[in-house]
Amino acid sequence: MFRGSVVVRAGLLTPAQLRTSAWQRLFPDVYACTTVDVDHGRRALAVACLLLPGAVVSGRSAAVLWGVDLAGRDDAVTCTVPPACRAGAVDGVVLSRRALSPDEVTRRGPARVTTPLRTALDLSRTRPLVEAVVDLDRFLRRGLVDVAEVRAAATGLTGRDCRHVRRVAALADGLAESPQETRLRLLVRGSGLPPPVAQHVVRSGGGFVARVDFAWPEHRLALEYDGAWHGDPAQFRADRARLNRLTAAGWRVVFVTAADLHRPEALLAQLRRLLAAPRSA
Repeated sequence: MFRGSVVVRAGLLTPAQLRTSAWQRLFPDVYACTTVDVDHGRRALAVACLLLPGAVVSGRSAAVLWGVDLAGRDDAVTCTVPPACRAGAVDGVVLSRRALSPDEVTRRGPARVTTPLRTALDLSRTRPLVEAVVDLDRFLRRGLVDVAEVRAAATGLTGRDCRHVRRVAALADGLAESPQETRLRLLVRGSGLPPPVAQHVVRSGGGFVARVDFAWPEHRLALEYDGAWHGDPAQFRADRARLNRLTAAGWRVVFVTAADLHRPEALLAQLRRLLAAPRSA
């Protein structure tokens, strides 16, 4: 990636050559070879290193540089600049003007980026609340920062969005293996049902049976999100064998689909009935 004006001034390309199909324009005066697969991470690097040198990659774009895929290729790059920065609006870039302390900024390769803790707090500012918890859960799952650290830092925040950030941090746990698992957990939490145990390991006779998304162990009741990937033939066979093991161990399993999350009344009613039923011996 390079600044077009720099290579033209150096005589490496002419303006006409720069306009050919050999090059792709990423941002004003920022180009890359068309053979380069420019994903969101590379676009973020282009902004921080070429378009706005000194800018700090933050928010979802920072999450991408930390290895968490929270932004798509063509999503706007989010970065932070000092309040006095005179940079204007640029298509494909969302600027946050604020002062970051030195301990909130580090480097990923050539770019300045918010630290994992600062990134987690910024993700917690997302609205609506459920999507903020989804983002934070995905980031916490990477293991770069602990949920207790995020909650402690959120407690000390003041000013705009502080209450929202604290609520998001309190709801996140970093255990979900997919966004839909987080949405399912929040649905159950908000329903008044007893809170389930996330990523519960079921054992029988001292041996491992399965790890389930959510469980009420005292009721031997498991709640599993059933994504589209479960339709794969090999995965279907593995899931069937796993279900047989759980059933043999005396467990009941409720499967949840995306449709259930959109219209959850029947699902929640079923869970209430099962949790109210007498416990098995």
